[in-house]
Amino acid sequence: MAAAPAAAGSGVGRGRRAAATVAAWGGWGGRPRPGNILLQLRQGQLTGRGLVRAVQFTETFLTERDKQSKWSGIPQLLLKLYATSHLHSDFIECQNILKEISPLLSMEAMAFVTEERKLTQETTYPNTYIFDLFGGVDLLVEILMRPTISIRGQKLKISDEMSKDCLSILYNTCVCTEGVTKRLAEKNDFVIFLFTLMTSKKTFLQTATLIEDILGVKKEMIRLDEVPNLSSLVSNFDQQQLANFCRILAVTISEMDTGNDDKHTLLAKNAQQKKSLSLGPSAAEINQAALLSIPGFVERLCKLATRKVSESTGTASFLQELEEWYTWLDNALVLDALMRVANEESEHNQGASEENGLPHTSARTQLPQSMKIMHEIMYKLEVLYVLCVLLMGRQRNQYEPRVLLGTWGLPSTTSSTLAETGFFASSLGWNKYLLLNNQELNELSAISLKANIPEVEAVLNTDRSLVCDGKRGLLTRLLQVMKKEPAESSFRFWQARAVESFLRGTTSYADQMFLLKRGLLEHILYCIVDSECKSRDVLQSYFDLLGELMKFNVDAFKRFNKYINTDAKFQVFLKQINSSLVDSNMLVRCVTLSLDRFENQVDMKVAEVLSECRLLAYISQVPTQMSFLFRLINIIHVQTLTQENVSCLNTSLVILMLARRKERLPLYLRLLQRMEHSKKYPGFLLNNFHNLLRFWQQHYLHKDKDSTCLENSSCISFSYWKETVSILLNPDRQSPSALVSYIEEPYMDIDRDFTEE
Repeated sequence: MAAAPAAAGSGVGRGRRAAATVAAWGGWGGRPRPGNILLQLRQGQLTGRGLVRAVQFTETFLTERDKQSKWSGIPQLLLKLYATSHLHSDFIECQNILKEISPLLSMEAMAFVTEERKLTQETTYPNTYIFDLFGGVDLLVEILMRPTISIRGQKLKISDEMSKDCLSILYNTCVCTEGVTKRLAEKNDFVIFLFTLMTSKKTFLQTATLIEDILGVKKEMIRLDEVPNLSSLVSNFDQQQLANFCRILAVTISEMDTGNDDKHTLLAKNAQQKKSLSLGPSAAEINQAALLSIPGFVERLCKLATRKVSESTGTASFLQELEEWYTWLDNALVLDALMRVANEESEHNQGASEENGLPHTSARTQLPQSMKIMHEIMYKLEVLYVLCVLLMGRQRNQYEPRVLLGTWGLPSTTSSTLAETGFFASSLGWNKYLLLNNQELNELSAISLKANIPEVEAVLNTDRSLVCDGKRGLLTRLLQVMKKEPAESSFRFWQARAVESFLRGTTSYADQMFLLKRGLLEHILYCIVDSECKSRDVLQSYFDLLGELMKFNVDAFKRFNKYINTDAKFQVFLKQINSSLVDSNMLVRCVTLSLDRFENQVDMKVAEVLSECRLLAYISQVPTQMSFLFRLINIIHVQTLTQENVSCLNTSLVILMLARRKERLPLYLRLLQRMEHSKKYPGFLLNNFHNLLRFWQQHYLHKDKDSTCLENSSCISFSYWKETVSILLNPDRQSPSALVSYIEEPYMDIDRDFTEE
């Protein structure tokens, strides 16, 4: 067990330090044993006492031990580095020593990140490990931070080349030696200081790469408002630097993951929101706000996100080139080369390349086109991720207009001008019809005219100078891409979500018909039924999209029945629905709502669909509705409610609200009670439903919650939602519409405090 630290300068303390030194030499009078030395150095790093640096040894001793232990001369080099890096040094000799150390570590790092890593593991003491053990990491941190020290009012300076060497050595040590990155992450002043090194193009990539690795393991998120001159720093980045900087921003503006799955439940999220209100904004929210103060920041991100990717040389060539640079991918030097490629035309190939181990040829001839394309795609993803996080954060109301203006290439002054004149929302405010072109907008108007229904106001107010040009709008092109994707492709999930977002909100017959005319319904049914898709995520996205496409639309149900024209097909469709109600419940909800509306309409076309459609006939049966209701309530619990499955609770409420309209609510509750008893779990389901509804009130009646999504998805006023929940939660056991009336006394369990953490 390590002894407690003694008071500084005490005789006991000196004795312990002497004992530690003796132990490193293998005992009194014994010959030095390398195993003991390394153990003592590691102990010193962990405790801060005893042996911690090469400077604590003589050069003669280090040279003698190096002959036996094969430390590649690293401890001796560190001893010289320490001697030549004092405050009054000109750093010339210091830089020469760094250039001796650098290849010893970079070769090892290259081997570690490629197929040669097995050879590295066979080495007893890797170079990076020895470098760190003899105090190299701490010494480099001190050297890099020397410019923060003032002597007689003058700031010390070190060259960019020297900083670059220090950063490369630190990065390679982090790559190969466990624990180094975490130790650097604990030095908050060093992490903040690193941002200042990004002002130089020569050190930008090495700095950004090291910061990204450090932030990835840092326990507490840094605050961007603590970075000196953040606004000036970011504003001076060129587009390539800004794209790479987004890799860092992705970490600093995202809420940190505690690794606890419970935090994803609505119960935990509500508790976290309450806690956040008392603690104030999180570091991520502070960082999001800090970015707002940077002039033109969002507009520049939008420009990066919409920039056209370089043309490819063809699929076959692309795949062939992938193999050529496969082993380069994890090498930090490749990033530097890519930086030169991106800036080649503006930089005119300036700067020699021998430092990076690359020949003196043009970067464009050195790097294959496929690498450049892949690099552009990867940084676009980082930029898009940052934009998405900002649009979902607390500052989203300030980011939304900036992103919109930046995307459409409008000047930043347009935002305030439109807001002042009151036209922002109607002219630009996330108008989904900007995804269409002029011809397609005319088509929407024609659909409304033919159906004898008013045109959607947003269509009428669309600024046609901002819509898509070309033969097809973005929405139509997205449909074309989606139809070409393989049935199990994960891209289908995002494509379906994007199309669904166009339909989401107040149901528009014209929007639905626009997509129906392009064969979307038949394509979705093909994927669900004929291809028998197995991907749960893809299936869920298609069920949700199908629900929005068919809701209240007689023509859609007619098309459905035409496609699902045999009992065999219908059974496959039902099998897909019933295999996971969490995935398909939104479709069940939409069909149930549509059935209710159709039954209250007097129209020959509607009557024909009601009599012919297998799906409507199936949903209209009370046993079918009760089966769905029972399972929807049974698969969710307050403690497991998430944003994904809370829809099951709302779908069950829709079924009961429609029953209440028909004065059949007591019947449905009585049937649920019978189903409980038949499953030999009396009270279990209704107690669970009671708890779910109590949570529903706490969740949806909170002042910050937006209830319009419930109204839009159901066309039922939110007041009716609230009334129905209150009726179901009525404590009066004499009420025929209260849940407690159907829970027998011995099984009553409705007072549990489920919100307790």
